[in-house]
Amino acid sequence: MSQQRIVEALAGLFSTNQVVFWQDQDGEFSSVVGALTPTQVELIDLDITPSLEAKIKFERAGRESKFLVYSTRQELEPSQDWLMDVRVRSKAFSADSASIMLEDLGLVTQQLRAHLKARSKFLRAKDRVERLKRWVLPNDGAEDLDRKMIAVLVKADQPDLSAILLRLFAGLLPDGVPDLDTESKAWSDIVANELEDALWALVARDMGYQVTSPSIRDLLFRVLVTDFSRSLRGACPAQLAHFVLSDKALAANACVFASGWRSHMAHFGSYDALSGAVARELGFAGLISGLTAEALTDSMTFEEVERRIIQDLKARIIFGHGADMDGLRTLIARRRDGHWANKLLAHASATTRALAACYDALEAAAAFFELKAKFNAGFGFADAEAGLGAYERELYRFDQLYRQFNHAADAVEPMGWALLHELRDRIENAYSGWFVPQLGSAWSKILEGDSGLLSCWKAKSWGNQQDFFERQVQVHLDAGIKRVFVIISDAFRYETAEELVREINGKSRFKASLAPILGVLPSYTALGMAALLPHKTLAYKRNSNLELMADGAMVSTLEQRGEQLARVNGVAVKADDLLAMGKDKGREFVRDHSVIYVYHDKIDLLGDKQGSERETFSAVAQTLVELNQLAAFIVNSLNGSLVLITADHGFLYQESPLDESDKSSLGDKPDGTLKAKKRYLLGDDLGTTPKAWSGNTHVTAGTEPGDGSVDFWVPRGASRFHFAGGARFVHGSAMPQEIVIPVITLRESENQSAKTRSVEFSLLGSSNKVVTNKQRFEFIQTEPVSERILARTVLVSLRDGEALISDEVSVTFDSASGLMDERKRSVMLTVRSGAYDKTKDHFLIARDAKTNVEVMRIALKVDLAFANDF
Repeated sequence: MSQQRIVEALAGLFSTNQVVFWQDQDGEFSSVVGALTPTQVELIDLDITPSLEAKIKFERAGRESKFLVYSTRQELEPSQDWLMDVRVRSKAFSADSASIMLEDLGLVTQQLRAHLKARSKFLRAKDRVERLKRWVLPNDGAEDLDRKMIAVLVKADQPDLSAILLRLFAGLLPDGVPDLDTESKAWSDIVANELEDALWALVARDMGYQVTSPSIRDLLFRVLVTDFSRSLRGACPAQLAHFVLSDKALAANACVFASGWRSHMAHFGSYDALSGAVARELGFAGLISGLTAEALTDSMTFEEVERRIIQDLKARIIFGHGADMDGLRTLIARRRDGHWANKLLAHASATTRALAACYDALEAAAAFFELKAKFNAGFGFADAEAGLGAYERELYRFDQLYRQFNHAADAVEPMGWALLHELRDRIENAYSGWFVPQLGSAWSKILEGDSGLLSCWKAKSWGNQQDFFERQVQVHLDAGIKRVFVIISDAFRYETAEELVREINGKSRFKASLAPILGVLPSYTALGMAALLPHKTLAYKRNSNLELMADGAMVSTLEQRGEQLARVNGVAVKADDLLAMGKDKGREFVRDHSVIYVYHDKIDLLGDKQGSERETFSAVAQTLVELNQLAAFIVNSLNGSLVLITADHGFLYQESPLDESDKSSLGDKPDGTLKAKKRYLLGDDLGTTPKAWSGNTHVTAGTEPGDGSVDFWVPRGASRFHFAGGARFVHGSAMPQEIVIPVITLRESENQSAKTRSVEFSLLGSSNKVVTNKQRFEFIQTEPVSERILARTVLVSLRDGEALISDEVSVTFDSASGLMDERKRSVMLTVRSGAYDKTKDHFLIARDAKTNVEVMRIALKVDLAFANDF
């Protein structure tokens, strides 16, 4: 400590005190004390001047007199000190570095001087001292100071053990790669400042970690294995038992730390990497290979747990074909709320995306087999109306679930995992080997014959695609709607439209409804697009491409369709071009028009090419996103009050390669053929063949009779005439996947009853006391989710004020079941060990995971005394 600093300190003391006592037991300043005494202050050296003489001098002194009383001797006991009455009215001064630091830090406990001397290595660095000052409180003790010094050294966000361990464990990832034996800079700094014993004492007090040779590596293993062991329903594998922290009460704190680490948005990446490294060293996958999904339901410690659960559920689906769907859905929901398959974290982790996709695939597969079990005897329809109605109500789900399964399974493939391969084969066999052939066989019966659908191409209560403008657009214009937007998405299937409607109805400003119409046949783009336009007549032009005409005008290109629409004050535009205009230019573009046809092409663009047909289901997923965006843009930016979304045709698709049995080879094309594709053949006077369904477009598309129409052949069922140009994705024939055309009617709703809200839930049970470190809470979702009552995810925790006293667990309420037992959700919370006031209210709190808004608060008493006795 510099002499100038002492002079300044003494001057400051004498500005408010008449007498200052300086005990310099080490005699550090005995030779210079005179020079350090401020002017107009009398020095009294008790090593020379007797105490009684000094006392008399004080009594005779006036109020303006000031005295510095210096001594190198040990302070006397009060009963023997002649100057005690003066001491109590004066100020004590110490000039050693520890005392000055005590004052600088604002500490009030003089006993800390020795401790600060022992920490002199840390205190030498001015920048460390300045960071320490931010956290020090006046009544801090030695343990508090050590903890805060360690926090400074490791650059923790907060001076608590959790923040310190997060930094120390992160040090095991040099350059982002796990190295469990490395000595990080943070640890080296702790050792260099002789604070390692203080750290281990802190960990022992908080987590019960006490071993002969403590290390960061060993602590990591014990924290993670303890967390796993306490979440396991059943006995911990014997090979891991020696890693489990023995003090059950304090071990709860280790579990709370682990939970907080993996849910911390800034640190979960280090958790993922290090827990993976620990699992590999433990051979963890082998240790849990015999455990069931139920035993692992609550365990979030290791990624291998997720894979084991997926393996177990996959086996059940394969061998049980979707048995116990309710239990499976509940378990999957719990895992999605956890860490490794949580979609909220998927943006930052390819592994999380893949695991979440695994559960999507499992859920779709289980639902597929559950649906299949209802129709194991096959399909049969009394007539066309019955067949079309069955597809509209339920059978479309086969196509939807098949698509959803394969799209999810495709998302897993980049990881190189074989988790879903066997299930994928089973789904493919069930869809391509059972559903499509069985449906095709039943469909033939309602198409063929004198009263079959091909003979009239009409179904009771179903509109026809060629009447779309008159029945779906003109009727609204006649009713006074100023402007109608029509989005036509190429190859947009009915099953995809049903999914889009559910998504749209989850938005509070929109109300969407879905109805089917009967598409034209053959079901291909040129004919379907022409049928959707306003027209009095449709006819084929007898040129090389057999192009379509509406009211005598060609309508093959966007420009030609725009000209046709201009007859009804309409306009045609590509979806991308409309979006690119933005709000102001878009409004100007549509301002003078009553009808706006917006053409979107993603599914057919990729599916109808051999090189990209494997991307069909990915294109469907992107279409859902783009149509959502497009509809929202029209409503929000262009003030569209009515939007219709439809398609020119659907499609058939299968993942497995086709073989010769899937081909309806015609040999030579029949005389009169004008155009031949994989799924349709057009011509004149084609006649009939047992290899195909046949008809005339005058009946199936309303084209003008005679030269304005053509005969067609389309393959029966899912067959193709040839495989050239790709064979997995096809359209053109009469299967329901191709001809059931969706029409979505989308409006902006002002009706309060149409507004959406989050589903409600409540706590089950009447107990208002927490008595164990692990406490299960059961909730009931009070109503099913629906189009207007939306699923919600909440974060549940126990708190003392705002301070967490437990881990924070995610739970999703998304059940659509009408049975209350199927809408129950449970949460297991781990409570931090500690002394809780049994008379004080603590709170079980749930906050919305998206908005952080508190949606539930229930007062509870915490009494862990009983549990801690064991």
